[in-house]
Amino acid sequence: MTDIAIIVLAAGKGTRMKSAMPKVLHRAAGRSLLGHVLHAARQLSPAQSVVVVGPGMEAVAAEARSVFPDARAALQEERLGTGHAVLMAKPALAGFTGTILILYGDVPLITPESLAQLARLADQSGIAVLGFQAQDPHGYGRLLRDAEGRVAAIREELDASSEEKSVTLCNSGIIAASSDLLWPLLERVGNANAKGEYYLTDVVALAAAAGSPAALAICPEAELAGVNDRIQLSGIESSLQGIYRRRHMLAGATLTAPETVFFSADTVIGQDVVIGPHVVFGAGVRVEDGAEIHAFCHLEGAHVGAGARIGPYARLRPGAEIGSGAHIGNFVEVKKATIGAGAKANHLSYIGDARVGPGTNIGAGTITCNYDGYDKHLTDIGANVFVGSNTALVAPVKVGDGASIAAGTVVTRNVPADALAIARPSLELQQGWAARFRNMKAARKAARHKQ
Repeated sequence: MTDIAIIVLAAGKGTRMKSAMPKVLHRAAGRSLLGHVLHAARQLSPAQSVVVVGPGMEAVAAEARSVFPDARAALQEERLGTGHAVLMAKPALAGFTGTILILYGDVPLITPESLAQLARLADQSGIAVLGFQAQDPHGYGRLLRDAEGRVAAIREELDASSEEKSVTLCNSGIIAASSDLLWPLLERVGNANAKGEYYLTDVVALAAAAGSPAALAICPEAELAGVNDRIQLSGIESSLQGIYRRRHMLAGATLTAPETVFFSADTVIGQDVVIGPHVVFGAGVRVEDGAEIHAFCHLEGAHVGAGARIGPYARLRPGAEIGSGAHIGNFVEVKKATIGAGAKANHLSYIGDARVGPGTNIGAGTITCNYDGYDKHLTDIGANVFVGSNTALVAPVKVGDGASIAAGTVVTRNVPADALAIARPSLELQQGWAARFRNMKAARKAARHKQ
């Protein structure tokens, strides 16, 4: 197979999104719409990539480079149609010879398998079109085939005859063509149509007239769902979550209430992981085999080791590294901290910018005081340490292996290994005070009622 280059059309502002942000940067399942398209294309190992953007869309180009570091941006200053947009990418692909795959940045459900099929057909025939059978073809361009089933033309609905409108085989807009064929054909595309635009789709009829009808690849209609407003964006989110839930369950994870669990596109879940209801996985989470994620947990940028137990109601923020067999319990938050194997923080604690050694127990209400108003500092807790409830560790501070910290202690300096740290005011007892206080209050209340 010849080399592949991709052109992604992403110049649309998406005015129906009612947003200052370009449409293709809106996110579903933790990834931008453009990111989903680019990750699908990445599996084809393209030699070059170009994203066509409009004025002021530097953020779109930056997003493309987050997937393809060498991606180039081509500027379409005037929106004169899809054919014109593709021509804007030509200088960025100067010298490239091979198959050019033209994609759209707002079609996030497209699969690598469909793109690979399209590229193979274009490699064989010079040009290929991706189509689908529409339940309701209204609004779509129709694929018109010759006697041999090849695509001879694509007719936009505004330009279609009544007979052509009865066709249910529709155009996705995604096309692959050899560079030798594509560029000369685009130069011949005119704008004599209802919109006065230069349609990329017109290259199909021009190719057929030159003796090179387009091959046809067909994919499910669901893969080609686009996004024009927030309602359609929510539909994409729902579709992606259904795909990911099914994928993780088939790979060996148990989801006790699948419809309530939300994954990111890059979530990695091992075998025999059990995930309870209402768990949300943000970007960058990896969960190893046999771990349990209980109900109402939120994880982002975290790694959960094998056999660890998280939650319920726990929050793992970016940089949380939970060791094998460790326990992070209810209302515990971990941020940029390593929790050693078998360590436990079971209740109501905050552990940030810290290292907790293996086998250490963090008592309820413990916090690492990591921020001084200007900088973050490290709390380093050794192995097999006992940290009593309601302890505050004022970083930077180090607690040696095997040390014990009494409940209620504020730790402001290093604690040696196997030492006891205790910092409490002395307890004062006044015998009979509570009874005298109650009697006084009761007498005052009775006096008020007599007035």
